[in-house]
Amino acid sequence: MSAQVPVVDSHHHFWEIGKLDYPWMPPDSAVLNRTYLPRDLGPELSAAGVDKTVIVQAHASIEEARWLLELAEEADFVSGVVAWVDLVDPKLGATLDELQRNPYFKGIRHAWHDEVDDDWLARPGPVGGLKEIAARGLSYDFLVRPQHLKYIPGIMERVPDLRAVIDHIAKPLIADRVIEPWLTDLRVAANIPGMTCKVSGMVTEADVESWKVGDLAPYVSHVLGMFGYDRLMYGSDWPVALLAASYQQVIGAARETLSSLTSEESAAVFGGNAARFYRLD
Repeated sequence: MSAQVPVVDSHHHFWEIGKLDYPWMPPDSAVLNRTYLPRDLGPELSAAGVDKTVIVQAHASIEEARWLLELAEEADFVSGVVAWVDLVDPKLGATLDELQRNPYFKGIRHAWHDEVDDDWLARPGPVGGLKEIAARGLSYDFLVRPQHLKYIPGIMERVPDLRAVIDHIAKPLIADRVIEPWLTDLRVAANIPGMTCKVSGMVTEADVESWKVGDLAPYVSHVLGMFGYDRLMYGSDWPVALLAASYQQVIGAARETLSSLTSEESAAVFGGNAARFYRLD
């Protein structure tokens, strides 16, 4: 790993049980249903050699956005925040004005994959919100499952200046060893100029009890072939990933599946690309 390029975890979360409710979180999950704060992640980063991180939203509220920005100011390893905003809110511009006063605010994410209708983000209202995000030079994280990928090219045609990244390699069905139509649809999205992808969230799409690096490797190989090393970025998806693996196992698996990269290419995937995409200081 290049000493000149900081190692960046481009995707993790914080939450505080009791502060906000998390409807997506199983109430009986002892792993998830507890508080995770910077003090919990810091030692893991040190052990893994990670220098900087990006916090990504886990709650659909401006309250969480403000709280995450406060955490970013307090935690010396956090360099950016990807927050939630209401893409169809008529007052979206005012909300973004407020958030952009904080230098840690880098981009937006909406849990598209939790919407009832798969085409939700491709509708005029949300697309209008994406146009506002693009006009301000902010980034957007596509949180999708394979069935959403077919809508991304149309969205990007309407918002060509949007700096976008696909989270968690679009959550293929790794546990079932399913490749299609994930592969075909992701390849089309990968051909969009500037489109990037996070090598993240894979262990929880595999068999959480018995996954092996070999289960992840074919999917990573496909993604590397589609995007190239210069449009991929590593993310841990901690603490969600703890359902299947420790922080050290997650980053170890990513490094093993990408072991064919040169030191320069690896430094890009594990730091340089995220720093450039999110414009981290």
